[in-house]
Amino acid sequence: MVTLNSEEKKFYDAFWELKLKSGTHPPSIISVFDMMGGNSKTFVDACFLSNPYATSLFLEDFNKEIIEGGKLREYIEAYPPQNIEVAEHLTSVINVPVNNIFIGNGAIEIIQAVIHNFIKGKIVVNIPTFSSYYEYMKNKEDVIYYQLPKERNYSLNIDKYIAYIKEVRPDSIVIVNPNNPNGDYISLENITLILKELSFLTNIIIDESFIHFAYEDADFSMINTYNLLKQYPNLIVIKSLAKDFGIAGLRVGYAIMSEDKVSSLLATGYQWNIGGFANYFYRLYSRNDFSHAYDIVRKKYIMNTLMFINELSRIPEIKVYPSKANFALIELIDGSLSKEIMVKLLYTYGVYVRDCSDKIGLKGEFLRIASRTFEENMIILDALKDIFKNG
Repeated sequence: MVTLNSEEKKFYDAFWELKLKSGTHPPSIISVFDMMGGNSKTFVDACFLSNPYATSLFLEDFNKEIIEGGKLREYIEAYPPQNIEVAEHLTSVINVPVNNIFIGNGAIEIIQAVIHNFIKGKIVVNIPTFSSYYEYMKNKEDVIYYQLPKERNYSLNIDKYIAYIKEVRPDSIVIVNPNNPNGDYISLENITLILKELSFLTNIIIDESFIHFAYEDADFSMINTYNLLKQYPNLIVIKSLAKDFGIAGLRVGYAIMSEDKVSSLLATGYQWNIGGFANYFYRLYSRNDFSHAYDIVRKKYIMNTLMFINELSRIPEIKVYPSKANFALIELIDGSLSKEIMVKLLYTYGVYVRDCSDKIGLKGEFLRIASRTFEENMIILDALKDIFKNG
């Protein structure tokens, strides 16, 4: 069982005071860095979930075309195009008609827009999962929590789930796939089965923010559910791009939904909801050369993540839950407390991870750890091993 030393205990109080201000989400890396005075030796951000190789790829083009190309003023001074014009850059990439695409200022804006505009009754939310899907509900009594079983590693039993939804008959359901925080993935075949069996629902929300890290074949081919919208108009697919491309600061994301839903949102004030640099990203993403280069680093990152999770599983003091996302949910099984391990990792080793003690539906002491570059993953692994070795 790991305990804190006197200096770590002082930092513990300061950190959790900062965490209190940020609610159920962890403080940003910038806020944490400011609190620490910039004195950390390494500062590996394994709390935020992104592909660092894709960040580098984006920055290469941004530096060449915007900074060195002398276009920085253009993207700062001028208004970006309206929502529907930005969506036109995506249509060729994801093979979806432009009228079915809604661009968001990050996926979080889309989640809020969908919850507030289209959910008119009860919604079933699987737990544990991303908290905004129940936090944004205006009437909390309309949220029905569906507990994912720990004995199944918090994975969804499809047949039991379908039977349950048919019994309670809610207005809407939401499925995060792969799920956050455990990384459980539901196959395309099973997603199709859910849509078929539950076609009576008003809305079926599938959050695919981590789908670029999931795979169903040895080639890590991209998984695409968008064509299902043609058959199931109650489908809403929400997609963050911050995780895939490591560009959370740009606030990019989109949703695929019926044309009438897109029109409804655009009519209520979302015409100019992204900035100039986000507009540049969408233009870049629509180019074949960038998409090809991105797919290479995407697959590299998946392989890197598989090695990282495998090495995590060798540490005897933790249980690593199966994951097809770019992170691992780990349970402390030696009696240590997740809040204390999180603080020790951050203060002494400069490694920032996600404490999951505020995640409803988890039973135990859990941390969520993101995969980073190979070198950063080694820092994380060495830090954990050293912590459990020295107690």
